[in-house]
Amino acid sequence: MPTISFANPKGGVGKSTTALVLATTLANEGASVVVLDCDPNQAIVGWRKGSSTNSMVVDGEVTESNVIGKIQDYRSRYQFVFVDLQGTPNRLMSRAIARSDLVVIPLQASPADAEQAIRAIQLIQEEEETLERKIPFKIVVTRTSAAIQTRIEKIIVDQLQNGVIPTFNTHMKERSAFKAMFLYHKDLTELDPSEVNGLDKARENGAEIASELVSFFAQKVES
Repeated sequence: MPTISFANPKGGVGKSTTALVLATTLANEGASVVVLDCDPNQAIVGWRKGSSTNSMVVDGEVTESNVIGKIQDYRSRYQFVFVDLQGTPNRLMSRAIARSDLVVIPLQASPADAEQAIRAIQLIQEEEETLERKIPFKIVVTRTSAAIQTRIEKIIVDQLQNGVIPTFNTHMKERSAFKAMFLYHKDLTELDPSEVNGLDKARENGAEIASELVSFFAQKVES
């Protein structure tokens, strides 16, 4: 079963949010999902301690010594293994990337974030050279305006597409519901519309990205 790592050398780009939205959405669709929370902040571990009844499993006891064994074990028992990596390159990140079937690189549409996304791609390429195999990756643009695309966002997205860098068609929009997941420790289906604005749109956004992720692996199987 696929292992998907979320990596970017820069913190604050939406790795944990993207991982949580995708993991809980897939779990609500009936998939068995486990998340290895390797971020020192352990935001997803904190979320799991709340009242959500979502079936997603979270493991926060991950080290560079046990990450490979955990990935191999969980792959045999879960349909999706997500690895939320910390924002600085280290041996744990390298080992997780090396065992990944896809590396998702979240980035905000800013020049600084775009540079760090390129660094993440370079880290993947270094692992490819060592392993002598390709490691698929895809950029997901995060925190874009739900109302209108800014000029800077458009330029950066166009540059990514023109550079033939694999990118999700769907962006993770800037929505209060995604922040509310961590505030209330619930998934998008459990949040109260009277307390959270734009909940329907956030659910649609999460479902669209999850659908793209599933389609990616379905196409791999077909090919």
